[in-house]
Amino acid sequence: MAFLTLSLFVCLGAYVYQLNKGLVVTGLGDYVSWGMYISNFVFFVATSLIGMLISAVLGLSGQKWATPLARMAEIIALAFAAVAGLVIVSDMGRPDRLLNVFIHGRIQSPIVWDITVVTVYVLISTLFLYIPLIPDLKICHDKIEKLHPIARKAYKLLSLNYTGSHEQDLIIKKLTRAIAIFIIPVAFAIHTVTSWLFANTSRVGWDSTIFGPYFITGAFVSGTSAIVIAMYFFRTNYKLQEYITLEHFDKIGKLLVLVSLVYLYFNLNEYMVPGYKMKKFDARHINALFTGAHAFLFWSVQLGGLIIPITLLIFNKMRKPLPLLIIACCVFVGGWFKRYIIVVPTMEHPYLPIQNVPLNFKVYSPTLVEILITIAPMILVLLIVSTLAKIIPIVPIQETIEELEESHD
Repeated sequence: MAFLTLSLFVCLGAYVYQLNKGLVVTGLGDYVSWGMYISNFVFFVATSLIGMLISAVLGLSGQKWATPLARMAEIIALAFAAVAGLVIVSDMGRPDRLLNVFIHGRIQSPIVWDITVVTVYVLISTLFLYIPLIPDLKICHDKIEKLHPIARKAYKLLSLNYTGSHEQDLIIKKLTRAIAIFIIPVAFAIHTVTSWLFANTSRVGWDSTIFGPYFITGAFVSGTSAIVIAMYFFRTNYKLQEYITLEHFDKIGKLLVLVSLVYLYFNLNEYMVPGYKMKKFDARHINALFTGAHAFLFWSVQLGGLIIPITLLIFNKMRKPLPLLIIACCVFVGGWFKRYIIVVPTMEHPYLPIQNVPLNFKVYSPTLVEILITIAPMILVLLIVSTLAKIIPIVPIQETIEELEESHD
């Protein structure tokens, strides 16, 4: 926590410097005006969908094996969704004008749509984490012996006088199910609207009708890799081998293969269709990705973030905790650079020719200030996840007890 806090202050110092000097201290210019900041925003929104996938989709479909992972997924979802809004602020030269979006926003603007669904998703994710947590908060209040009086009062207050009665359990289960059903369309909307920020323009590389499902499947890939990383460290550090078992790693590894295969299909469709037709401006964009300035990063992402992980995870040995952790880290990092590939190369190839501008406008190159500000949201997510993991049970206690009793019966 000390290391993360110190690192965050260093990154915030970079943001204060940018706020004082303006966006001129970044590598952004008239052509590439989004760069790493918006790539970061898209990645954070994407990763936040893991709560919906694990808790809602798998939970509603009766996949009981996902129960010990639900709380982790919800914490990750809440942290990434909450910080995603702050990522947008880092891209603004005048963040004090953010209120204008709420005061003067127009319903025709996809940016207003995006802010609306992000805010709604954060609120629902908070409820999705809190409602099933109520019985566990009561257990913490009753069972933890060495507990500060303030913490004990906080647990009592947040448990809402829960006593474990049948009526209360029924209310919690109904509410949880209702939120699980409602969060699915909202989660789909949040990343579909984010994709529309790109697809509703006529830019080559973004002018696509499949960006909605393309972004959603990519979100499942990066989110699943995030939950694998969390599973490994919580299992190891909290000694949860009895609850997060080898079977869980095996199943989550298979799930990662499934979502990665779907995402690979959308990647193939996204580049094969314009590549087959090779219109003038499409050709420039695709050549830059496949054989040009962005070729190394593009193929590294496709191979290291999709094809190689899919191939390795077919084998049982690769779905063990440590190998799966390494593969998930590669997929996670590849997921971030994939968003970079979506944002930057397209903006470097406008319809109008780039002429009579400084050299740094022609090729985007992020500065140290920009890199530090981009790292700050990830540090903040780690701080949020670490803090929540210290004050609430990372594995759902009440649900686990009920499932053990059912299995014994």
